[in-house]
Amino acid sequence: MSQGPFISNSRRHRRPRWPLMLLIVLVLGALAAGGAYLILGKSPDDVSNEDVEFQDDEKQEEVSKKPVFAWPTLGYTPTRTRYLNRELQYPLTRSWSFGGSVLIEFPPVLADRRLFFVKNNGEAYSLSAPSGRVLWRKRIGRLGAASPTWHKGRVYLTSLDPGQVLSMDAKTARVRWRKRLPSRSESSPLVVGNRVFLGSEDGTVYALNAKSGRTLWTYKAAGAVKSALAYSGGKLYFGDYGDQFQAIRAKTGKKIWSKGGIGRSLGRGGRFYSSPAIAFGRVYVGNYDGRVYSFSAGSGEIAWTRETGGYVLGGPAVANVPGTRPTVYIGSSSGRFFAMDARTGRTRWSKEFGGRILGSASVIEDVVYFSNIDKKSTLGLSAKDGRRRFSFGRGGYTPVISDGRRLFLTGYSSVYAFEGKEVRTAKRKSR
Repeated sequence: MSQGPFISNSRRHRRPRWPLMLLIVLVLGALAAGGAYLILGKSPDDVSNEDVEFQDDEKQEEVSKKPVFAWPTLGYTPTRTRYLNRELQYPLTRSWSFGGSVLIEFPPVLADRRLFFVKNNGEAYSLSAPSGRVLWRKRIGRLGAASPTWHKGRVYLTSLDPGQVLSMDAKTARVRWRKRLPSRSESSPLVVGNRVFLGSEDGTVYALNAKSGRTLWTYKAAGAVKSALAYSGGKLYFGDYGDQFQAIRAKTGKKIWSKGGIGRSLGRGGRFYSSPAIAFGRVYVGNYDGRVYSFSAGSGEIAWTRETGGYVLGGPAVANVPGTRPTVYIGSSSGRFFAMDARTGRTRWSKEFGGRILGSASVIEDVVYFSNIDKKSTLGLSAKDGRRRFSFGRGGYTPVISDGRRLFLTGYSSVYAFEGKEVRTAKRKSR
């Protein structure tokens, strides 16, 4: 049988193959890019600038071995690195809990064997760190969403409703001074020397006299300043809801540098809610555009950005855990938790947990802790490789602080204390 007519007809109606080949190339390219993202944590739009200075010889902060120890501010120190190089002796055993039904969005601070925190209904509390007993309770407003700061026997707090900042005696809760603000504030106060620094929702950053509350200077940002400010080397660092990140002088409020995020240029709105961490001559911070940013602390030049697959509200924990290189630990609303190389941003390891990770992580010795808001749970992973070391079925936002002997964990509306083997042994010997 002749094949002529069939072959002729087929050739006449055959479509050019190049669109199909182009589609295949595009798909393979997308798969390759996706594979690179999964392996490196880097999307094609990310920035990578290896020329930005990195101070990897930075010394780790000395930690007191005394039983009385302070975690006096959000993030542990004014640099807000959220890293305590102090060994907890596992396994941990729960020793007490403080329950309730009102959200505790931000973790306590710790000083003089006391915990201080604010519930969302505007009630401030002080608890005994060893026992969990309520030492005092005081309503400071109708809505609060920030960790306080302890400094020289005083507690400094902010509230959203009404917008205010106040100073209270840490032992008695007596108000020393109160300053009403023109707008709301959920910026955890920072105290350095005799100055209190905080931001507010109308974009004003304040420097106040710590003893009197008198305004020393103000700075106007491009948008709401909801994060806590970080401090290093005479400079304050923070981002705003105008998608600008800036450094200003702590003494005068004068701007040193300001840089915008890259999300808006890519068609994705950017806002900085995340509280930054300062380490290794760099600034590390998350953004609503789904990225983690590393800036030069001195010049503001972007060293790297990394896509996380979801918005990043929590602040990073930055640590040089013995046996590892300097690393940034941070979660995303995508449900994935990342360990990123602090110099390059390359992913060391990452774990997918589902749900959303909206709060900040903390690193205690060689374990990184974080919570999953949707699963209401808290995990502790090996900082080196992400292996699970701790799990607790309560959690919300930023879960953990420590005095080096106990772990204090904030669930959605409760506070729990966990003791290491050292504390339990000491208790038995004292009986």
